[in-house]
Amino acid sequence: MRFMIIVKATKDSEAGVMPDEKLLTEMGNYNEELVRAGVMLAGEGLHPSSKGARVRFSGAKRTVIDGPFAETKELIAGFWLWQVKSMEEAIEWVKRCPNPMPGDSEIEIRQVFEAEDFGEEFTPELREQEKRVWAEAERLAKKPRR
Repeated sequence: MRFMIIVKATKDSEAGVMPDEKLLTEMGNYNEELVRAGVMLAGEGLHPSSKGARVRFSGAKRTVIDGPFAETKELIAGFWLWQVKSMEEAIEWVKRCPNPMPGDSEIEIRQVFEAEDFGEEFTPELREQEKRVWAEAERLAKKPRR
């Protein structure tokens, strides 16, 4: 099972306050532990919403909204993608995480949909298309960045 582990933003992270060396060291050690255990597939921190944008959809209309966004509790400061056996295992790993923010913080755990979750609507043709798309994405990810 794959899970997205979502580090919620705080007023400090939205203000662009960077983690100190102690937290960076603790997180680096934690990430090494996740990798050694075969749990971590990906993980990154995100810039504050002031550097982001949202696209609102209303039928065929698209509206771009530039950050920052007001509701800090709804924002994401970073994420991991993990492969574990269960929600319980994901929770146990999160409980071992260093506090990602000075003061109070929150981490959300959400299971990622797998192909079999979509049932018959995910036809053989759509499954084949997904394989092609992911193969191409992996190929492009291996190319040197400019």
